Amino acid sequence: MNITLTPIAGSSTAGISLAGAGGLDGSFLALLQRQVETLTASLLDALPGAAGAGSFVAGRNPLLADPESAYRMMTEINRREVAYQAEYAEMREMGSEVAALRGAADRLATLDETSSDTAIAAGIDDFVAAYNAWIDRFDEALAADGLLAGTQAATVAQWELEKSIESIFHGAAGGVRGMTALGIVIDPVSNRASLDRQQLAGVLAGNRSGAVGAIDDFAANFARSAELLNSDGNFIANRLANLSRVIDYIDRNKAALQMEFGLGDAARPNPEVARALAAYRAMGGAAG
Repeated sequence: MNITLTPIAGSSTAGISLAGAGGLDGSFLALLQRQVETLTASLLDALPGAAGAGSFVAGRNPLLADPESAYRMMTEINRREVAYQAEYAEMREMGSEVAALRGAADRLATLDETSSDTAIAAGIDDFVAAYNAWIDRFDEALAADGLLAGTQAATVAQWELEKSIESIFHGAAGGVRGMTALGIVIDPVSNRASLDRQQLAGVLAGNRSGAVGAIDDFAANFARSAELLNSDGNFIANRLANLSRVIDYIDRNKAALQMEFGLGDAARPNPEVARALAAYRAMGGAAG
């Protein structure tokens, strides 16, 4: 996220040009904090008497020499507020889905050498279906222009779980080179997984113990990866905590910012953001 400070004449704080607005980092929250700290001390002097929304002209603060720049800045803050709330809901849903995938891996770990070929194939099919449901659920959000595009916590989660499936080290001690040797392939375009049952049957016939060992190794590794992604202090939890802080800060200080910079245009979320925003509000409208 690029933040450029430019003076807005007549304002008690600096103006902001918020380019690359999709990201979230500490600099944006720190900048808002500095603005509000300055504003708290100077607002009554800067806007005496009846100053406030009632004295605005078309939502602009007429006491500023450049009310239009200030208005555009507030428009961007309004947009970000909605975007961060939507992202919070989406990331929390991702955390829930990662936990569900961990459960799918745990179920896979119940297979052993006494399991029939049919049961082993069905167990892997069930895992593949769960994985593909996760991919389908977040494919739009993780796309280049999606809600989670560029969000490290989300992209790392996708990458980590995919690489666990593709690792050739699961089962290496038993002579099997990972789940790909058992017939699981991830399509490079759709990112969806598929199972070649004929290839699986061939490995089971030639090296049953090695195949089951690979499944056990993979299930344990995948479950551990999913657990770590959701653990306190790790990617998903950290992202949710950061989003919660900035959402709370904007909420507590929005009225003061609007008094200074004008009302700004209301956010106009696209359908994807609107869906996630509705989910956020269904939580009670409070991140955390």
